[in-house]
Amino acid sequence: MGDSMSKRLKLVSVTEAEMEERSFNNPYPDWDQGVMAGSPGADPDSRDPFDTEGKVCSSFQRKVQSKIKDLLQQMEEGLKTADPHDFSSYTGWTGIALLYLQLHRMSSDASHLQRALDYVKRAMRILNGRKVTFLCGDAGPLAVAAVVHHKLNNASESKDCVSRLLQLQRSVLSPDNEMPDELLYGRAGYLYALLYVNKEIGASTVDEGTISKVVTAIIESGKSFSAEQKKTERCPLLYEWHKKQYIGAAHGLAGIFYMLMQPSANVHPDMLAELVRPSIDYVRHKRFRSGNFPSSLSNESDRLVHWCHGAPGVIHLLIMAYKVFKEEKYLKEAAECAEVIWQRGLLRKGYGICHGTSGNGYAFLSMYKLTQEKKYLYRACKFAEWCLDYGTHGCRIPDRPYSLFEGMAGAIHYLSEIATPETSCFPAFEL
Repeated sequence: MGDSMSKRLKLVSVTEAEMEERSFNNPYPDWDQGVMAGSPGADPDSRDPFDTEGKVCSSFQRKVQSKIKDLLQQMEEGLKTADPHDFSSYTGWTGIALLYLQLHRMSSDASHLQRALDYVKRAMRILNGRKVTFLCGDAGPLAVAAVVHHKLNNASESKDCVSRLLQLQRSVLSPDNEMPDELLYGRAGYLYALLYVNKEIGASTVDEGTISKVVTAIIESGKSFSAEQKKTERCPLLYEWHKKQYIGAAHGLAGIFYMLMQPSANVHPDMLAELVRPSIDYVRHKRFRSGNFPSSLSNESDRLVHWCHGAPGVIHLLIMAYKVFKEEKYLKEAAECAEVIWQRGLLRKGYGICHGTSGNGYAFLSMYKLTQEKKYLYRACKFAEWCLDYGTHGCRIPDRPYSLFEGMAGAIHYLSEIATPETSCFPAFEL
């Protein structure tokens, strides 16, 4: 018995060591709504980001804007040595175009729109037709180019991009090919591209029939795999990628269910209630005691706190489930995910969006938009404050250090949201 106890203690200490290895201890005090910068009793050296009215104070905003400027210059310099053939939104030229679209949205500066056009044109010249998603395939550059041209009033170029985007549906709808369903490489990633175009250009840019066919393909695929795994009763929609039933937003169930619940996907309420909701509940029961989620259904190690694997991706699923089904349990568990992210979300992997501190910060922005609780805006600002010291913490340098999902462009995108947190939008994911 003593031996098994020592084994168990060893397992616990290894897990704690791994947690420390993957994230930094959060150095910030948590939100205390009684004390705001400038209010009586506040510490004069406090770096609380709020003014006496509870808005993000102008001095913090100035710091953020100044850092954005500085990082943009570094990014532009660094991109001179980036892979010239990477056209993706995830790590390539389209991701940089998306960043400039965001900066244009925030400032209305025409030069940002021009930069977006330059980068997306660069992407369009090297499309290869091998993948169909917004993040990693041709759909991303085509959708972003359609939007940029639309904003520049180049109607025929925009229309041409949409028509090329729609041509990709043949492989997405084919039931017998090896197309996965997840966000990064599969059908959900193509569905996002269609919904994005409709949001940015106009609701009927892609017709309802096309969206409905893609939704049906995703649902049929999930039903079929669930039946094959004999899980129809417990989890009516089940998906795998590379022989694993992943849970997270990038490769797993959270990302797929999140897209199916988007209001603009127009999935019938009965289908949401009978297929999507029980499948979400099945995933919820895989939660660790800590409030975090495993990377896949078979994984028992509580290690990853990333948007791609873990609570920072699943929180968006729970928020959407709360909006759609109006059940408190989803909001409660989303709040518990937020606690995990606050404790373990300052990542040694870097500052990026996919598996970095910026992507984790978006969880707080989404909770703030839903609840209007100042605590979440405070936490989002503290994660932004961490990014203001970009490069000083000793994080791992990513393979594509200036890209949107792995590197500096993602941190800039996140920092730009602090000016108007109510309209923040996780790129290539939230709509």
